[in-house]
Amino acid sequence: MSTTRRPFNFAPGPATLPESVLRRAAEEMLDWHGSGMGVMEMSHRGPEFVSIAEKAESDLRTLLAVPAQFRILFMQGGGLAENAIVPLNLSRGGAVDVVVTGAWSQKSAKEARRYADVQVAASNEADGHTTLPDPATWQLRRGASYVHVCTNETIHGIEFNTLPDLKALGSDAPLVMDCSSHILSRSIDWSKVGLAFAGAQKNIGAAGVTVVIVREDLLGHALAACPSAFDYKTVADNRSMFNTPPTYAIYIAGLVFEWIAAQGGVSALEARNIEKARLLYAALDGSDGFYDCRVAKNARSRMNVPFFLRDESLNEAFLAAAKDRGLLQLKGHKSVGGMRASIYNAMPLEGVQALVDHLNDFARRHG
Repeated sequence: MSTTRRPFNFAPGPATLPESVLRRAAEEMLDWHGSGMGVMEMSHRGPEFVSIAEKAESDLRTLLAVPAQFRILFMQGGGLAENAIVPLNLSRGGAVDVVVTGAWSQKSAKEARRYADVQVAASNEADGHTTLPDPATWQLRRGASYVHVCTNETIHGIEFNTLPDLKALGSDAPLVMDCSSHILSRSIDWSKVGLAFAGAQKNIGAAGVTVVIVREDLLGHALAACPSAFDYKTVADNRSMFNTPPTYAIYIAGLVFEWIAAQGGVSALEARNIEKARLLYAALDGSDGFYDCRVAKNARSRMNVPFFLRDESLNEAFLAAAKDRGLLQLKGHKSVGGMRASIYNAMPLEGVQALVDHLNDFARRHG
């Protein structure tokens, strides 16, 4: 490495964490608050861990202004498992509408077909997942159990900047949002949402815990085939302690929630995220075609920025030079190719500036 600072990690998930969170976790590894135990050694029903989980839940509710009629669940299986758990709980074996905007919503539609009558209400597949289908064109069915959207597509770099108003579109279904890769990067209008879920490993913390925020009236409708550990009502009734939860991942999430609050909350981080994304996209768009960002400007993600070199024979040289600068994990997803920079909450502005400097320098040397 040409520098002594900690490298900037642009991985899409598991992703970078705030350095202060990692240091605090290290300090508390052997003895949490004088308990004589590390968090990984605690009973999940003991007073020590219960206090950790309760504070994490309370802090998350405050950060996202989650209304009282929503329950916050800490579950396992990641976003991929929620593609099954959601229809097991909400579909009632009936109609489910899915808006396909990239790889993750494609997976959601495919998995939900095991349990429900799934219709793709809209899709951007024809343009290579580079635009957002206009909600006015969505083919929504009256009586659908829910409408599923992935509000930020990690692989393709597509983001909903505003949530669709399903009532205005003539649908009486609750909106289910997979917000795994941009949760806590922006506020959520809960008046438009029935359920939101997010795997932790992108913008919350360590892999292992999945946050589910579900409106209470949607509980208690699980299919008979739903495993009891994945029944939202069972999990809610037991305060996420029906089975042993991913205790250490919940603890790390709680530390991240405290860090977000110390930064000024979600609104402060959103302003920072807007500036980081503006800086990076400006560099890509201003490269005279050396770099190509193919996502439509009104659909670009603030969190995940895929891009391509005009001359893809330079890809390995680009990545090697980036690594020499302490810029890690910039290779694009295998299904898409090219490059991808994930600039989650924990990525500082300095990291994005360092990447921009690399983009500019590499283009000057090879353009």
